Amino acid sequence: MSITLSDQDKLTLRTAAWGAVSLMSAAGVADSAHKVATHGSIALTSATGLVGHVLTKAPKGVKWGKSTADLADQVLPALTAAMTLLKKQAPAEADNFRSTVVVAIEAAARTHQGEPSPTLAEMIRKITEALDAA
Repeated sequence: MSITLSDQDKLTLRTAAWGAVSLMSAAGVADSAHKVATHGSIALTSATGLVGHVLTKAPKGVKWGKSTADLADQVLPALTAAMTLLKKQAPAEADNFRSTVVVAIEAAARTHQGEPSPTLAEMIRKITEALDAA
């Protein structure tokens, strides 16, 4: 069965996933925001399946706001909306999306090299909570 996502659906997925990496970057300023963003972005562009095809591009025209709080106000609901959308239209892709975002935020935090800073750990918790709210 072929799954077709609307342009708005794709924008929601991109906003959610790329926004999660942006949140990690904003929270990881002390840990080099550039490195945080780079590692998270590599993880997103390494995704496979439908999710991988959608996440090959960052969202265009999204206004992220001027603060981490503005960013979170947009991204955390988008994560929940993306999971709700995929659970309804493509349950296997919902699991793929969730694991892709989790890998991206873990890569951003570089948890394989030790524990993330408290700020990054808290952002991971908020992102995971938003993913699981659907």
